[in-house]
Amino acid sequence: MSIQATAKLRYVSIPPRKMRLVADLVKGMPIEKALNILNFTPRIAAHHLAKTLKSAAANALSLEGTDQLRPEDLFVKNIMVDSAPTAKRIRFQSMGRIYRYRKRFCHLTVILEEQAKTYKERVLEEAKAKAATKKTAVKKLKKAKDKKKKTEKKAASKKGSAGKTDTKAKKAATKKQKVI
Repeated sequence: MSIQATAKLRYVSIPPRKMRLVADLVKGMPIEKALNILNFTPRIAAHHLAKTLKSAAANALSLEGTDQLRPEDLFVKNIMVDSAPTAKRIRFQSMGRIYRYRKRFCHLTVILEEQAKTYKERVLEEAKAKAATKKTAVKKLKKAKDKKKKTEKKAASKKGSAGKTDTKAKKAATKKQKVI
Protein backbone atom coordinates (compact mmCIF):
# COMPACT_ATOMS: atom_id res chain seq x y z
CA MET A 1 0.00 0.00 0.00
CA SER A 2 1.63 3.18 -1.22
CA ILE A 3 1.12 6.32 0.78
CA GLN A 4 1.46 9.73 -0.85
CA ALA A 5 1.52 13.03 0.98
CA THR A 6 1.85 16.49 -0.45
CA ALA A 7 2.63 19.95 0.81
CA LYS A 8 2.40 23.21 -1.08
CA LEU A 9 4.08 26.54 -0.57
CA ARG A 10 2.60 29.25 -2.75
CA TYR A 11 3.75 32.70 -3.82
CA VAL A 12 7.35 32.28 -2.75
CA SER A 13 9.38 35.36 -3.68
CA ILE A 14 12.12 33.36 -5.40
CA PRO A 15 12.36 32.93 -9.18
CA PRO A 16 11.42 29.42 -10.35
CA ARG A 17 14.80 28.86 -11.99
CA LYS A 18 16.63 29.41 -8.70
CA MET A 19 14.20 27.19 -6.80
CA ARG A 20 14.59 24.37 -9.36
CA LEU A 21 18.36 24.37 -8.88
CA VAL A 22 17.89 23.42 -5.24
CA ALA A 23 14.92 21.12 -5.87
CA ASP A 24 16.95 18.99 -8.29
CA LEU A 25 19.47 18.29 -5.52
CA VAL A 26 17.03 16.26 -3.42
CA LYS A 27 14.61 14.60 -5.88
CA GLY A 28 14.31 10.87 -5.28
CA MET A 29 16.19 10.85 -1.97
CA PRO A 30 15.09 9.57 1.42
CA ILE A 31 13.68 12.39 3.51
CA GLU A 32 16.44 12.35 6.16
CA LYS A 33 19.20 12.59 3.57
CA ALA A 34 17.32 15.33 1.70
CA LEU A 35 16.94 17.42 4.86
CA ASN A 36 20.64 16.99 5.67
CA ILE A 37 21.59 18.24 2.22
CA LEU A 38 19.18 21.18 2.43
CA ASN A 39 20.47 22.21 5.86
CA PHE A 40 23.96 22.67 4.41
CA THR A 41 22.96 24.28 1.12
CA PRO A 42 23.78 28.01 1.28
CA ARG A 43 20.76 29.28 -0.67
CA ILE A 44 17.54 30.85 0.58
CA ALA A 45 15.53 28.45 -1.59
CA ALA A 46 16.90 25.55 0.50
CA HIS A 47 15.25 27.00 3.61
CA HIS A 48 11.83 27.21 1.94
CA LEU A 49 12.20 23.72 0.46
CA ALA A 50 13.20 22.22 3.83
CA LYS A 51 10.16 23.78 5.50
CA THR A 52 7.86 22.37 2.83
CA LEU A 53 9.54 18.95 3.04
CA LYS A 54 9.01 18.83 6.82
CA SER A 55 5.39 19.84 6.33
CA ALA A 56 4.82 17.05 3.79
CA ALA A 57 6.37 14.52 6.20
CA ALA A 58 4.09 15.75 8.99
CA ASN A 59 1.10 15.44 6.61
CA ALA A 60 2.05 11.85 5.79
CA LEU A 61 2.41 10.94 9.45
CA SER A 62 -0.90 12.57 10.40
CA LEU A 63 -2.70 10.81 7.55
CA GLU A 64 -1.38 7.34 8.27
CA GLY A 65 -0.35 7.49 11.90
CA THR A 66 2.97 6.67 13.51
CA ASP A 67 2.02 3.04 14.15
CA GLN A 68 2.07 2.16 10.46
CA LEU A 69 4.53 4.68 9.06
CA ARG A 70 7.96 5.89 10.07
CA PRO A 71 9.61 9.06 8.77
CA GLU A 72 12.65 6.99 7.70
CA ASP A 73 10.45 5.12 5.20
CA LEU A 74 9.48 8.26 3.28
CA PHE A 75 11.29 9.52 0.21
CA VAL A 76 10.87 12.51 -2.09
CA LYS A 77 8.93 11.27 -5.09
CA ASN A 78 8.66 14.57 -6.90
CA ILE A 79 9.17 18.29 -6.42
CA MET A 80 7.31 20.62 -8.75
CA VAL A 81 8.26 24.26 -9.08
CA ASP A 82 5.73 26.28 -11.07
CA SER A 83 5.81 29.95 -11.87
CA ALA A 84 3.41 32.22 -10.04
CA PRO A 85 2.17 35.65 -11.10
CA THR A 86 5.00 38.07 -11.76
CA ALA A 87 4.98 41.47 -10.05
CA LYS A 88 5.96 44.37 -12.29
CA ARG A 89 7.99 47.04 -10.58
CA ILE A 90 9.62 50.25 -11.78
CA ARG A 91 12.98 51.80 -11.08
CA PHE A 92 13.51 55.48 -11.66
CA GLN A 93 16.48 56.40 -13.78
CA SER A 94 18.18 59.60 -14.77
CA MET A 95 16.63 62.22 -17.05
CA GLY A 96 13.07 61.23 -16.14
CA ARG A 97 13.23 57.69 -17.45
CA ILE A 98 11.65 54.65 -15.83
CA TYR A 99 12.93 51.10 -16.19
CA ARG A 100 10.62 48.18 -15.54
CA TYR A 101 11.76 45.00 -13.88
CA ARG A 102 9.90 41.86 -12.97
CA LYS A 103 9.84 40.23 -9.54
CA ARG A 104 9.22 36.56 -10.23
CA PHE A 105 7.41 34.30 -7.80
CA CYS A 106 6.92 30.54 -7.72
CA HIS A 107 4.68 27.83 -6.31
CA LEU A 108 6.39 24.84 -4.68
CA THR A 109 4.77 21.39 -4.43
CA VAL A 110 6.48 18.48 -2.67
CA ILE A 111 5.19 14.92 -3.06
CA LEU A 112 6.43 12.26 -0.64
CA GLU A 113 5.88 8.54 -0.96
CA GLU A 114 6.48 5.57 1.28
CA GLN A 115 9.26 3.30 0.10
CA ALA A 116 8.08 -0.10 -1.08
CA LYS A 117 10.46 -1.82 1.31
CA THR A 118 10.81 -0.95 4.94
CA TYR A 119 14.14 -0.40 6.58
CA LYS A 120 14.17 -3.86 8.13
CA GLU A 121 13.47 -5.51 4.78
CA ARG A 122 16.29 -3.55 3.15
CA VAL A 123 18.72 -4.51 5.93
CA LEU A 124 17.75 -8.18 5.61
CA GLU A 125 18.23 -8.03 1.84
CA GLU A 126 21.67 -6.47 2.24
CA ALA A 127 22.65 -9.14 4.77
CA LYS A 128 21.49 -11.90 2.43
CA ALA A 129 23.44 -10.36 -0.43
CA LYS A 130 26.58 -10.18 1.72
CA ALA A 131 26.11 -13.80 2.80
CA ALA A 132 25.66 -14.87 -0.82
CA THR A 133 28.84 -13.06 -1.85
CA LYS A 134 30.72 -14.68 1.05
CA LYS A 135 29.47 -18.12 -0.01
CA THR A 136 30.58 -17.58 -3.59
CA ALA A 137 33.92 -16.27 -2.37
CA VAL A 138 34.39 -19.36 -0.18
CA LYS A 139 33.52 -21.61 -3.13
CA LYS A 140 36.03 -19.81 -5.32
CA LEU A 141 38.72 -20.16 -2.66
CA LYS A 142 38.04 -23.88 -2.34
CA LYS A 143 38.25 -24.33 -6.10
CA ALA A 144 41.52 -22.41 -6.21
CA LYS A 145 42.97 -24.52 -3.37
CA ASP A 146 41.87 -27.75 -5.07
CA LYS A 147 43.46 -26.61 -8.32
CA LYS A 148 46.66 -25.72 -6.51
CA LYS A 149 46.75 -29.14 -4.82
CA LYS A 150 46.21 -30.91 -8.16
CA THR A 151 49.02 -28.97 -9.81
CA GLU A 152 51.30 -29.70 -6.84
CA LYS A 153 50.46 -33.41 -7.04
CA LYS A 154 51.17 -33.43 -10.76
CA ALA A 155 54.45 -31.64 -10.19
CA ALA A 156 55.36 -34.02 -7.37
CA SER A 157 54.52 -37.07 -9.46
CA LYS A 158 56.63 -35.74 -12.31
CA LYS A 159 59.52 -35.10 -9.90
CA GLY A 160 59.03 -38.52 -8.34
CA SER A 161 59.07 -40.29 -11.68
CA ALA A 162 62.03 -38.20 -12.76
CA GLY A 163 63.74 -39.03 -9.48
CA LYS A 164 63.16 -42.78 -10.02
CA THR A 165 64.67 -42.70 -13.44
CA ASP A 166 67.60 -40.76 -12.05
CA THR A 167 68.22 -43.41 -9.37
CA LYS A 168 68.03 -46.17 -12.00
CA ALA A 169 70.51 -44.33 -14.15
CA LYS A 170 72.84 -43.89 -11.16
CA LYS A 171 72.66 -47.61 -10.34
CA ALA A 172 73.42 -48.47 -13.93
CA ALA A 173 76.33 -46.05 -13.93
CA THR A 174 77.71 -47.50 -10.70
CA LYS A 175 77.45 -51.04 -12.16
CA LYS A 176 79.38 -49.97 -15.22
CA GLN A 177 82.06 -48.40 -13.05
CA LYS A 178 82.34 -51.62 -11.03
CA VAL A 179 82.72 -53.65 -14.17
CA ILE A 180 85.46 -51.48 -15.52
